[in-house]
Amino acid sequence: MPGTNTSLTLLNLLKTHFGFDTFLPNQKQIITTLLKGNDTLAIMPTGGGKSLCFQLPALALKGTAIVISPLIALMKDQVDALRSNGISAAYFNSSQPEEEQQQTLSDLQSGKLKLFYVAPESIFLLENILHRIVINLFAIDEAHCISSWGHDFRPAYTRLGSLKQHFPEIPIIALTATADSATQDDIAKQLAIPKAKKFIASFDRPNLYLDVRPGQKRIQQILQFLKSHQDDSGIIYCLSRKSTQSVADKLVAAGYDAKAYHAGLSSEERSEIQERFVNDQIPIIVATIAFGMGIDKSNVRWVIHYNMPKNIEGYYQEIGRSGRDGLPAHTLLFYSFADVVQLRKFAEGSPTEDYQLAKLERMQQFAEALSCRRRALLGYFGEHVQEDCGNCDVCKNPPVYFDGTQLAQKVCSAVARLNEQEALGMVIDVLRGAHNASVYSKGYQNIKTYGEASDVSWRDLQQYIIQLINQGVLEIRFHENGRLILTPLAKGVLFENRKISLARPLQKKEEETSFTSETQTTNGLFSKLKQLRAKLANEMGVPAYVIFSDASLKDMVAKLPQDELAFSEISGVGQAKLEKYAASFLKVIQEEQKEKPKKVVKTRKKKRSNKTPTHLISLGLFRDGLTVDEIATQRGLVNSTVHSHLLKAHSAGEEVEVEKLISSEEIDKIASAKQQLENPKSLKDFFKHFEEKIPYWKIKLALYLSDN
Repeated sequence: MPGTNTSLTLLNLLKTHFGFDTFLPNQKQIITTLLKGNDTLAIMPTGGGKSLCFQLPALALKGTAIVISPLIALMKDQVDALRSNGISAAYFNSSQPEEEQQQTLSDLQSGKLKLFYVAPESIFLLENILHRIVINLFAIDEAHCISSWGHDFRPAYTRLGSLKQHFPEIPIIALTATADSATQDDIAKQLAIPKAKKFIASFDRPNLYLDVRPGQKRIQQILQFLKSHQDDSGIIYCLSRKSTQSVADKLVAAGYDAKAYHAGLSSEERSEIQERFVNDQIPIIVATIAFGMGIDKSNVRWVIHYNMPKNIEGYYQEIGRSGRDGLPAHTLLFYSFADVVQLRKFAEGSPTEDYQLAKLERMQQFAEALSCRRRALLGYFGEHVQEDCGNCDVCKNPPVYFDGTQLAQKVCSAVARLNEQEALGMVIDVLRGAHNASVYSKGYQNIKTYGEASDVSWRDLQQYIIQLINQGVLEIRFHENGRLILTPLAKGVLFENRKISLARPLQKKEEETSFTSETQTTNGLFSKLKQLRAKLANEMGVPAYVIFSDASLKDMVAKLPQDELAFSEISGVGQAKLEKYAASFLKVIQEEQKEKPKKVVKTRKKKRSNKTPTHLISLGLFRDGLTVDEIATQRGLVNSTVHSHLLKAHSAGEEVEVEKLISSEEIDKIASAKQQLENPKSLKDFFKHFEEKIPYWKIKLALYLSDN
């Protein structure tokens, strides 16, 4: 963008089209690199703002951005959101009627589209058209799908490596939320962009509470969990179709509105279930891992893994589908050795068996961790932090250690007397003196260690043996029916009195009240704003979050805007949404305040702090002689925000030299227009009256000054 202040231009585009005043980490650097025509590889967590990294450059550059996306639902949701923000976008795929496809291609060829979404299977069918249009960039979303080392390899992606050959001058940006170093290198190789600049954002999602629990009585635990999440949207992931349907049926029987989602359903059924979930019509989905990849739903408040995922990448991506709006969310993983055994069987015989088993082992280590889980999770992705997070089950309920030497000796002795031929469950039964057919049929009731740990519960003993495995005293032979064997360290335990420390199993965890109270507090105004959002979404045929995210609604509750100017400062409110929705939402806010004036005053007073309000910081810089442009640059804001700060200061009684912002002639001109227009409904009426030559902020300021 020669001849312009790139930073200001980008910030203006960000505020005008997306409603944000500042970029998230790495976004601006990625966008700037792409604008320079350089290939880029962006590794950013779910909710980290990947889409903006190609959507904003598409607006800043001449031509159309071609976005390659793996799922129809993902395309539709992003296109709906873009159109809601006043951006011309469309998608092309096999689900569309032929007339719609032809209209989309016509719009593409005539240069009407800023963003064009297409599936990897379809892009090369359009090669002739692509060579005839101006393309400003290629965006490869979910880029890990191109790598056989990735957790979701898709053969259709492999042809994308030829894009660079066909369009050598067009920059490519590859984006994914989950890729270890091997996958990152493979993505760049497969896409033929070896010199791509790599950006790796922090993988930390501090709003996600990380929780791992033993996989006993899972349904009972889930039902207890749901009592604290009555009105929240959530996803339960299962390994098989059978368990997916079974869990959904049990939740329905318990009175919850839940639906199963798996490959055994028809595509029409899956589409309907997904659409109803996205539109807040079904709160709970019980699904196989195929669900969620194409969902941009921002208000998922919890994710449960009924079974352990096969690798940390998959786990991280799936928990990342919660809390995308930045508000607190709860992630719960159930862990059992039965899941580990099943997952190992899935991996055996595959071309990448060793690689998959190594990743499964890391997943298992995470589930069994007795230290901060977030540090373990971030460490897997090469991000090393020194402080515990304070927001995981281990940090909230740290283990207490005791001298477990004697218990370890009993366990090792039992394994030895069973000739290292039995799996974990049988070892526990023998140590606890179980009276069952399996024990008696093999005569195990006669061995010396039978019943030696009868005073320890089955669950606790299981946890202690897992710790001994993690400490290297025992080993599991997964490929031999999971039998336990003694390692060289076991000799020191049995014969040399080697000291063993064990952690007492964590007691039943309480729900995170600090989180659930926030998400469960049904503020009267927040509830009414949600109802209005749902009504508008239903009328427009789009998901509710496309209108506004929960974060935007909460910002409205916190700031209580009274006019369009104040509404424009709400997070997520750009120019298009200001014009479309300000009047409706302001009406609800004003009506609520009339009903409960005392409560509003009390809430606003409570929000005060000793921190200098942001509008007074802008006022101070203005008084120091800085122009609005200079203040915006210095503070990383857009001009319209600075103007609103100065107007807010003036309305609060502060001295502001408004003559530096607007002339008396302009004030008179706009006041006169008010008479001519006869009951104008919005600022847009003035904007059109002046043929879009007078900016919105100046119209607002003039109307305010003429009325005061």
